Amino acid sequence: MDFLKHLKEPVGRTRSAVRAADYLETTLKLLKEKLQLPGKGRFNVTDLLDRKQKEMISRETGCDYQIHSIKCPEDDSYRTITGECNNRKHSHLGASNHAFARWLPAAYEDGVSVPRGVSEGKLYNGFPLPLVRKVSNEIARTGNENITQDQELSLFFMHWGQWVNHDIDLAPSSGAGANPDLHCETDCTFKSPCFPIKFPPDDPRVLRSNSCMPFIQSASVCNPRTFTREQINAVSSFIDASMVYGSDDSVAKSLRNQTNQMGLLAVNQNFTDAGLELLPFENKTKSVCVLTNKSMNIPCFKAGDKRVTENLGLSALHTVFLREHNRLVTKLGKLNPHWDGEKLYQESRKIVVAMTQIITYRDYLPLVLAEETNRWIPLYRGYNETVDPTVSNVFSLAFRFGHTSVQPFVSRLDDSFQPMGSLSHVPLHLTFCASWRIITEGGVDPLIRGMVVDHAKLMKQNQMLVEELQNHLFEQTAVMGLDLAALNLQRGRDHGLPGYNAWRHFCGLSQPQSVEELSEVLGNSKLAKKFMDLYGTPDNIDLWIGAIAEPFIPQGRVGPLLACIIGTQFRNLRDGDSPAIQTHVSEEHQLQAMGDLQQALPEVTFALKVRKGGSVTVSQQPGDAV
Repeated sequence: MDFLKHLKEPVGRTRSAVRAADYLETTLKLLKEKLQLPGKGRFNVTDLLDRKQKEMISRETGCDYQIHSIKCPEDDSYRTITGECNNRKHSHLGASNHAFARWLPAAYEDGVSVPRGVSEGKLYNGFPLPLVRKVSNEIARTGNENITQDQELSLFFMHWGQWVNHDIDLAPSSGAGANPDLHCETDCTFKSPCFPIKFPPDDPRVLRSNSCMPFIQSASVCNPRTFTREQINAVSSFIDASMVYGSDDSVAKSLRNQTNQMGLLAVNQNFTDAGLELLPFENKTKSVCVLTNKSMNIPCFKAGDKRVTENLGLSALHTVFLREHNRLVTKLGKLNPHWDGEKLYQESRKIVVAMTQIITYRDYLPLVLAEETNRWIPLYRGYNETVDPTVSNVFSLAFRFGHTSVQPFVSRLDDSFQPMGSLSHVPLHLTFCASWRIITEGGVDPLIRGMVVDHAKLMKQNQMLVEELQNHLFEQTAVMGLDLAALNLQRGRDHGLPGYNAWRHFCGLSQPQSVEELSEVLGNSKLAKKFMDLYGTPDNIDLWIGAIAEPFIPQGRVGPLLACIIGTQFRNLRDGDSPAIQTHVSEEHQLQAMGDLQQALPEVTFALKVRKGGSVTVSQQPGDAV
């Protein structure tokens, strides 16, 4: 198994939900083949089914069970792990293993499930869609040495964005995609779940005439009402530290220390970080992380989110919050000796969740949205049960803007904040899924120091994605180095996201039609011409590449379209998240408690502070804030 398959493999209740959706999709596919007439083009098989037939299919595939109503527990003192019952009237809102929200209708080639761009020669708004790899090569590609440093923000800014992103969305692969015998790179035709990325003829990475970059479709969720393909979000939508605690009850239980009942999270039993706790290892006989250094034989880490070992910075943050939970349990246990382990676990979890929310809304989002923060996320007026907090499909792509802030090298600093020799400048692609580097190369402190001192990469229109991500993603554990820009573009098509102008219209922005109008929006005639040469019309531009190409709003790190999508989502996440959860505590008291914690929690600086002479000072380390 390669690492991307490992990251995207459904687990727990997600596996059951995905399996039912796969059965439904297979049933419809077989029916379609049976009813296909010679010479007839693509058609929607569900148009031929009556209500009773649809109900029977839903029942026999197991979809009925997946969409059954939830009975909420009477005791609602704490959040459920799954996010269920946060909204007592609509218990599924924001819960794990439900579909991403659609803010605009899906745009599929057949109106149901087939991604746009599958049929060669098919025109969209009068033009064919370009190969995503060609778009990546011509617009996103940036040499590792040709980047500009962000003079205001540290690399911790990028890492916190990924940390929060992993809290609120995960689109796992289709159940069939986890099959180790599935090789989506050997055949360039679309055969679900394979949606391979074709190389343009002049691509230097073409291995052979029929080779492609592997791509597996995201898993769908049961949708017996319309049968339109909707992708499943395997984690809860809420900012609830699910990356620490999990979004599945069985996973959450497995993460706890089973040797005592004190509410602690399990830690590594084989290694420590100079006496401090490390994350436990996953319990697998063949861990994909071993492939990055077979002589070390170090497996992947285990946490509430499977992506924990994706990169070293992410593993470091997971470790910090694991330690913080256990610190809180120990301290609260001394202050409240009458509390049992379950209460210690839940109260510590509640504080970690609050910390994550405060840092995100108080310290992180104002740097993303700058002067538009209050426009999109106005002053909090309290919980609104009519707001749907479910993470939207478009947000799951739009929030990948942070990929443009990634540096091509990983920096590690000693306790004097000086480079650690050869360990201070490691190419990024050599650090993916490399848990062994934390175990044997100094632990997490050098990584945290590097994150807060190193500059983030500045996103520029001619410097979008570093070569480490554009050609070498997961190179050590996959059949070939992947292209993150191409993956993002292909994922948008896989998810049925409408094009750039549809989202501009959704946000109340102008919809450019000509190269001149697009030049005005982008402030760059050369880039506008590139887009028009590739896509033919701005209507066809894939959301991710079009959105990140827009000039930043003043002092922010996104353009107007991303500000709208990101701001709208985070407002929904805040306003649609019940602050009390517990009915016997008034919202006023909850707001007071949140305010007290907000004042007590030191500000986490994502900004670089430079002394005279050019050296960087650190006024707040992540560990100090948690």
